[in-house]
Formats: sequence, C-alpha cells, structure tokens
Amino acid sequence: MSQPNPTLQQLLNSAGIKRRFEELLDKAAPSFISSILAIFNSNKKLRECDPHSILAAAGIAAALKLPINPSLSFAHIVPYKGTAQFQMGWRGYVQLAMRSGQYRTLNSGAIREGQIADIDFVTGEIIRGEKISDTIVGYVAYMELVNGFYKSLYMTVEELQAHAEKYSQSYAYDIRSGRKSSVWSTNFDAMAKKTVLKKLLSNFGVISIDQQSAALATALQADQAVVTEDGFRYVDNEHGEEKIVPFNEVIDMPDIEALDEPDAPDEPDQNDSEEQHD
Repeated sequence: MSQPNPTLQQLLNSAGIKRRFEELLDKAAPSFISSILAIFNSNKKLRECDPHSILAAAGIAAALKLPINPSLSFAHIVPYKGTAQFQMGWRGYVQLAMRSGQYRTLNSGAIREGQIADIDFVTGEIIRGEKISDTIVGYVAYMELVNGFYKSLYMTVEELQAHAEKYSQSYAYDIRSGRKSSVWSTNFDAMAKKTVLKKLLSNFGVISIDQQSAALATALQADQAVVTEDGFRYVDNEHGEEKIVPFNEVIDMPDIEALDEPDAPDEPDQNDSEEQHD
C-alpha cells in the first residue's frame, strides 16, 4: 500500500528539513519556518500547491536570507497552477545589491507626467522636467556603484504592460478574460518597480560568481521560477513555453524525503491556525 503524500507541516517537522534551514538561517530558522506556515495557511491557492514546491521556493528565500512576509516586498512564494514559484520583490533586489558592497545607491519608482523631459539617445541619461500632473506615465530605476559608475532605466506604463502580457501567462489571461487575478493586475506598482530594477541590474549591474555578488546573480535567475530536479522552470512565461535553467541546488532536495527515516515528523498539530499572501 502506497504511503500518502506528506503534508507541508510534516515536511517542515522532519529532522532533515529543520537541520537544513538551521544551516541556512541559524537562530532565525524557527521564525522563518513559522512564516512559511503562516503564508501557506492564509492563501487558499497556495494550500492547493505541491508542498515540495513550496518548500523548495522557501529554500531559495532562506539561502538568500530574505524574509517572505508578503507585505515587506523582499521575496514571495506565489501559487501558479498547483505549484509554488519563488518570486523576488523589488526590495529584495535592493537588499542583495547593497549587501554586495558594490552599490552606493539603488532605487526604483513611479514617474509622473512631465517629470521626464527627454532621454539622451546616446548616453541613456534622463533629462528631468517639471511635474504637470499626478498621472503615472512610467517607472524608472537608478543605480550608482561605489566606483562612480551610474545608470538609469526608464519604461513607460505601456511598455511595462506589454512586457507583462508577453512574459506572464496569468496577466495575459486577465486581459483576455477581463479578470484581475495575477499580481500584475492586483499590484501593478510593485511589479513595475521590480521589473525596471531587474532589467537595470541584469543589463548593467555587478553580476558575478564571487561571494559578494553571487546572491544577486542567483536571485535574478531564480525569480518567478519553480524549483525542479532539473533546474529553475519558468512556468508563467512566454505563452506556453516552459524554460528550464540548470542550477546548483539551493536547498538539499533529498532531505525532503526524510519522512521515510526514523527521526521523521510527528503528525501535524490539529490546533494549527487555518488562515495569509500572493
């Protein structure tokens, strides 16, 4: 008789998984594990996801030492068609860049009508104007390195909407159906800030495999991915095309099978609360 699939609570109770999170987070491991359960219990769609995919997404956040509280915009665990994706927030990119010690300034934000007069087509530098209304017409990201190099990137609202429609199947579905279910639909501001910042860092940031910058490189690769044995799988991308990028495992996937070992979990506490993200 086959064993029933373990629940997320059972997985998190296993000695191997607890040990792995302790290796990644030390004394912060118990509170991080509690935050996984809080997010899981508060999100109906996440409760329908494969618990192994939730654990794998949480493992990336733990390895990057980013909190997953949705209100903080550092990192998120997002449900999509029965699996959980790891998703970076714009503040997470700022945090990892600053930790690298390479950046003096890094920011992204909304631009109101009139605030940009022109953009130099050779240097890409933005020529500032005067705000004439509170209408948001685009988003800008700016970075300055400690060595003096600086760069900015601007995208109009229309360019961001086109980007979202191309790279997010869920947003494209929202447009076709008139619904608002994707994060692009429900929190366009946060996704726009993140997109311009991610593009800026991908194109002009310090991305290398040295210890200082490796976390940022990992975050750029892992964003909006489902973790599989083969690598990062981008399921909500390019209208049906699923891209797979190989990776060195962030959290020991074999530890997930620790339920079969003698020191595996107790049954989940029946008093656990049933109720929080996205």
